[in-house]
Amino acid sequence: MNDIITGIMETARREPYRTALIDGRGRKISYGELAHRVEAVRATMAATAAGQGVLFAVRPGVDAVVLALGSVAAGGTLVLADPGLAPDVLAARMTATRPGWVVAESILYTLSGPLRSLARRRGLLLPNLRDPLPGHAVRHLHTGPWLPGVPRGALSLSRVLRRVVPEGQVGSRVEERAGARVPRESPPPNKTPQPEKSDMSDATAPDISEISPHQPAAVIFTSGTTARPRGVVHTRGSLAAGLDLFREAFPLGPGDVVHTDQLMLGLPALLAGATWSLPGGGDLAEELAARRATHTFAVPVHLDRLLRGTPKLPATLRYLLLGAAPAPAGVLRRAVGSGPQVLSVYAMTEALPIAIASAEEKLAYPEGDLMGVPLPGVGVRIADDGELFVSGPHLAQRYLGEEPLTEIATGDLARLDGDRLVLLGRKKDMILRDGVNIYPGLYEPAITALPGIAEAAVVGLADPETGDEEVVLAVVPAEGYDETLLRKALPEIMDAPAIPNRIETIHAFPRSGRADKLDRTALRELVTRRT
Repeated sequence: MNDIITGIMETARREPYRTALIDGRGRKISYGELAHRVEAVRATMAATAAGQGVLFAVRPGVDAVVLALGSVAAGGTLVLADPGLAPDVLAARMTATRPGWVVAESILYTLSGPLRSLARRRGLLLPNLRDPLPGHAVRHLHTGPWLPGVPRGALSLSRVLRRVVPEGQVGSRVEERAGARVPRESPPPNKTPQPEKSDMSDATAPDISEISPHQPAAVIFTSGTTARPRGVVHTRGSLAAGLDLFREAFPLGPGDVVHTDQLMLGLPALLAGATWSLPGGGDLAEELAARRATHTFAVPVHLDRLLRGTPKLPATLRYLLLGAAPAPAGVLRRAVGSGPQVLSVYAMTEALPIAIASAEEKLAYPEGDLMGVPLPGVGVRIADDGELFVSGPHLAQRYLGEEPLTEIATGDLARLDGDRLVLLGRKKDMILRDGVNIYPGLYEPAITALPGIAEAAVVGLADPETGDEEVVLAVVPAEGYDETLLRKALPEIMDAPAIPNRIETIHAFPRSGRADKLDRTALRELVTRRT
């Protein structure tokens, strides 16, 4: 089975000296060294992690990549410790997953233990990493120096790496990292690099003979009540299938540099033998130029901020992927003029990815939000009520505690234009006025494309007595905005029943979540008339 672990190990066998990772400070990590580190973690956890949840609390970086891959290679299932959740939600998630391991940064042990009160005052809520599920024994592996709160007997990543990769290895440079001296391979001078037995011998390669594509690899929580957490269970097989779809959607191979902290773009880079460049927290445009990045990912609202200050991106950048939220026409136009080819990814946690469309295709499409042709192997079905259902090899195995999935209800209303998928909006955002269903997503892209409009959203305000809804168009104006001209243009792009009762201008739309998605509930509150 060729999955996220075995694919990377194969690259390490073939080309151990090729650069696999560039960390936030610009330090390069070879494929050979990455393989050594992953194998070190796997070997340490293998006897006890198989079939166990691994509560994971490590911020994006080289250590996070190593620990995540090593945990999965050992048969564990990653459970992300999402900060900021209410204590009862965290407790319910721990009960549902029953982690047998905690893999975390030492500072987070401190913040979830001795400094918990201080962390809570700063808005950081974490499960008690020392004892996430009282009465249930766990093992601990931490990265970083020992700090107060790290449990007695916890394993240190630096010590794990020292044990498996001894110092003094011939032909290696030594890198100081987290108090450990870890060898970093470099090719002998004036000699073509060749894999050596000490780089990736059969004795140190992970045993993949018993690997099943159905092995759970990660539980990703989306939503749900405290009594019933909604956890999406992905397997090694479903993740591998999703990563393959990304690789097929755009060229990616040795010599490319993918600058991102997103696993679902960084892992395909490693599988393709490319270099995964991790952001260092500085100016994105400067980092892209310094790393000579060829690919990157951005959330639309973040890209908009970047392009307002840096209209032209570095010439090395060939592909810019957009995702996590719909991209307004204004952002797409700026992105098209920034240099790289701009691709918008339609995906959901349960199925990564579903379809990809270019910015030019989306801008040229007259009605609705064009998603593009579903990717090879991805099945789509439109239900009688217009909701989109998705299936395919990349589909999550199941929701935690539920029956296996054969398809997933996306919550999106959609239609097919030939073989192209077009979104009409979220099912829950549908507006009902005078007995007519109004789909905001059918009109919002076209309204946003009008002169003087930065963003547009159509929301409904229900009458508490009749249930009939007032239709309100909220717009963020741009230079040249003229409401009279907007009202004249609307009948040309909106069906008569959808013409708004009123138009409200807003300085900025309310947003929520890591992707800064439009918060329609908050927007409705903003445009509600006060009496």
